[in-house]
Amino acid sequence: MHDDEASTDNERPSRSARRREALDVLAFARQLSELPPARIDKLGLPGDVREELAEVQRTPSHIAHKRQLAHLAKLMRAHDEREFAPARAALANDRAANARETAALHHVEALRERLLGDEGDAVLTTFIDAHPGIDHQRLRALIRQSRRESDAGKPPRAQRELFRLLRDLDTD
Repeated sequence: MHDDEASTDNERPSRSARRREALDVLAFARQLSELPPARIDKLGLPGDVREELAEVQRTPSHIAHKRQLAHLAKLMRAHDEREFAPARAALANDRAANARETAALHHVEALRERLLGDEGDAVLTTFIDAHPGIDHQRLRALIRQSRRESDAGKPPRAQRELFRLLRDLDTD
């Protein structure tokens, strides 16, 4: 009989594990509360959770918002975790897509800086060889204009235009 009691104690999660799970649900609830309503509707959340989520988003006061968020997390813990698996997966996919987009923008920005830097001619030649369909004259004109604007202390209009050109070329 004593062994049965010991085995049920081992199967029950510890207080620390339950707290970590509760904080995980709270963080997930916070992520959901930052989404626009149209995006929330697409996640397929239970009705009572969607209603409480709308209430959280309508609450302006910091402390009241925090209290509503805690109530939402408590409500979500009462549901089966599997009900939220598609929503968690969708948010993870969104984060991964945002990370890829950010990395691509950083890559384009670094390329622009190399084109405008000291070794710009060598980088430009390599870039033109890699992208034979690009308008060489326009690219060279934007680089010259960007350098002139930078030297004159003018706003970087040509640099922004060069960035857009490289970004659009990178997405194609």
